[in-house]
Amino acid sequence: MVVGWYWAFGVCGKVAGVAVLPNESALAGMSSDPVRPELLAPAGSREAIRAAIENGATAVYFGLQSGFNARARATNIAAAELPEVMAELHGRGVRGYVTLNTLVFSSELAEFEATVKLCAAAGVDAVLLQDLGAVRLCQAICPDLPIHASTQMTLTSAECIEVAKDLGISRVVLPRELSVDEISKLHATTQVPLEAFVHGALCVAYSGQCLTSESLGGRSANRGQCAQACRLPYELICDGNDVDLGAMKYLLSPQDLAAYELTPELIAAGVISFKIEGRLKTPEYVANITKHYREAIDQAVAGNLVEWTPQSRREMELSFSRGFSAGWLKGCDHKELVPGLSSSKRGVIVGTVVRVMPPRITLRLESPLSRGDGVVFDGDRTTGSEQGGRVYELFAPSQNGPSQRLEGTIQQGLVEVEFGSNAIDFTQITSGQKLWKTDDPQLTQALRKTFIGPDPLAKLPVDVAMIAQAGEPLSVTLTAFRQDGTTATITASTDEALPVANKHPIDETKLHEQFSRLGHTPFELRELRAEIVGGPMVPLSLLSKLRQAAITQLMEALVQPEPLRIATEPILPAWRDRLQAVRTSTTALETSAPPAQLLVLVRSLEHLELLTPPGGESLAGVYVDFADIRHYRQAAEWGRTHGQKVWLATPRIQKPGEYPLFLAMAKHGAHGFLVRNLAGMKFCTSEQIPFVIDFSLNCANELTAEYLAGFHPERITASYDLNREQLLDLVRETDASRLEVVVHQQMPMFHMEHCVYCAVLSPGTNKTNCGRPCDTHLVELRDRVGMQHPLTADVGCRNTLFNAQPQSAAEVVPELIAQGVRSFRLEFLNQNAAEIRRTIGEYTALLKGERLGRDVWQTLSASNRVGVTRGTLEERRNPLAIL
Repeated sequence: MVVGWYWAFGVCGKVAGVAVLPNESALAGMSSDPVRPELLAPAGSREAIRAAIENGATAVYFGLQSGFNARARATNIAAAELPEVMAELHGRGVRGYVTLNTLVFSSELAEFEATVKLCAAAGVDAVLLQDLGAVRLCQAICPDLPIHASTQMTLTSAECIEVAKDLGISRVVLPRELSVDEISKLHATTQVPLEAFVHGALCVAYSGQCLTSESLGGRSANRGQCAQACRLPYELICDGNDVDLGAMKYLLSPQDLAAYELTPELIAAGVISFKIEGRLKTPEYVANITKHYREAIDQAVAGNLVEWTPQSRREMELSFSRGFSAGWLKGCDHKELVPGLSSSKRGVIVGTVVRVMPPRITLRLESPLSRGDGVVFDGDRTTGSEQGGRVYELFAPSQNGPSQRLEGTIQQGLVEVEFGSNAIDFTQITSGQKLWKTDDPQLTQALRKTFIGPDPLAKLPVDVAMIAQAGEPLSVTLTAFRQDGTTATITASTDEALPVANKHPIDETKLHEQFSRLGHTPFELRELRAEIVGGPMVPLSLLSKLRQAAITQLMEALVQPEPLRIATEPILPAWRDRLQAVRTSTTALETSAPPAQLLVLVRSLEHLELLTPPGGESLAGVYVDFADIRHYRQAAEWGRTHGQKVWLATPRIQKPGEYPLFLAMAKHGAHGFLVRNLAGMKFCTSEQIPFVIDFSLNCANELTAEYLAGFHPERITASYDLNREQLLDLVRETDASRLEVVVHQQMPMFHMEHCVYCAVLSPGTNKTNCGRPCDTHLVELRDRVGMQHPLTADVGCRNTLFNAQPQSAAEVVPELIAQGVRSFRLEFLNQNAAEIRRTIGEYTALLKGERLGRDVWQTLSASNRVGVTRGTLEERRNPLAIL
């Protein structure tokens, strides 16, 4: 494929009377100093971008309103504003990354191509991607544009990262589930720069592997439409009995991550970028959290103690907090991670109720309280018992006579609080209840002032070097230092030579005075050096003109991006033509279309035995996905005994130190692997083990399918994020005979490092001391509508919560067969023998053309106690169903 290129440059202006010569690239290197990590702030709006800049961010990441970003509900940046936004960022020495970190469907690839070209032309410093095919397309469009692997790509090990590196990834955003020790191991075994989240909300499921919103409501987290089902209340059922957990209802809602005190350890572990979560948060939140991590990084790099003071913690909690924890950075502590008592913003504990005497409540303070503060009492929001409002008045309790009104901020002691009329239902307040401060107007106002003023607060240091020689033009060189250590330098000079002074030759003091006048600019003078020769006279007006012109040109040098090669012609049409030619040639070689084949996945030896011929004689293969992989030996022996192809499923996640699991699986001599991560794919390729790629590698378009096919799997499972139309689009654009479609299953919704078994059924804190209750108990989580979702644990103690309802794509099977799909899979979880046999029989008849898809679905739905849905492959879905 021949590609033409054009070069994208910024445009520099000129100032009359001043010549400007760029001494070096305005964005020299743009690489992060490994000693001083990048501070990467979130921005869901233009105002949040300014908040990040003024409070010390080194870089900002944001999404576009045109889509393809994992925070669709944020305000985001209009595509037309992108060049202006990048100029603003670069003019302040800050990098800008655009998040295009969703899966991209076949029908969207052309729009995605146009978006990448827009980003490259606007001078975006990097794009964040999840979709493997999108990475390939982006490279073809603009090979010079850096690509960062989003945390949605789920790169949890050095082996996974090396595959991504070969694909062209220049930085990896690590999953939040890695500990500092694991990050350090990754850094020691890969050269790819590592970025880690240090603050903000934690998803309970692995990013890129959560299918809950898709399964329950058709609004995919892999498409930026997470419905936050993890923040809802759940009840626990163990072995068929309800477990009374008291106030613990939010069993899947983690506390927020706060790694402030771990800053030195993260730097030592090799993290080159500290990432703050929060594109859906306010600009004040961005200002607050960015400011504090700027201080932490600066202290750590200077070798000073990074101390998280009570005041700093309170300020950070007030911007947003569900309670702070170290997340997984210190390893797993499932009880600390998910206390289960709340899922909403709580803020700071203010105090404890001592007495209730309407219209006032007496408190014993634990932290400061002022009039106007927003507060909430402990309670249950779901039942309406949670009470709160604004503090209207504060009084000093008095034993004798009326209470005295208090002004200002009250730090400690007893205080009477009065609320607005009818704001509080006093019958819901009792002695001993905790009060939380959720909003501090004074703090909010102070944070807002940092980014709404006319003058910049964050300043770039500038060095000035001047040559003032009689008989020569006055020359000045300005060098601006970005926080990442890179520089921008310009040289400017006057048109006319300087005369010899009769009385008052210029001196360094006057030069320093003139070039210190940078108050309304984003610069501050760090150092001035002057070479003065021959006693020249320099009028102050000329100095002022030169200073202003040089500053203007320095701003232009900062704004000008590096030149990038950008394809002049559309890439996608020729790519698709080539894929269709391959598909056509493959079809032409077939003398007759092979029959459709049925494969089954089971999760226990008991279910595997049900497939012993004649029960499973019609099957083309069997996948086994056991929690105890020691049973894989028996599964492989079963396959050899009965002449059946048995595929062993790998874990979905492979972390540092877990690569030997693949070796242990390979020893059993099964037919092949069902691969669920890039490391497993790499292992099978290197060991020449047959393999099938599973749904978790998110094959959502033909470019991803082509890339994965290059590793020579026997089949590629289509992504579960595809609806009916999107799946058919994929089938039409690729070699359909290589695709496998799961047509009956209980959707794996949450796949979590968090272990619910350990958190609520064990006195332990992690897999080293939990006693493994998962080995002996059957657990379900009941949601708000009464559905009981099965919970399982895998060999790595990672939990998966499955949808209670099986879903069937029986109605779309005939159309898929007509389009060339030949492999169809059924997955079983906790069904009984009769259900499994009935389901296999119905789909066998469907593939033979003996049953209609609608009849299959209706028969299976009628025989299942909770019914069978059409799920993600129905024709139309209600995206609000989950709510």
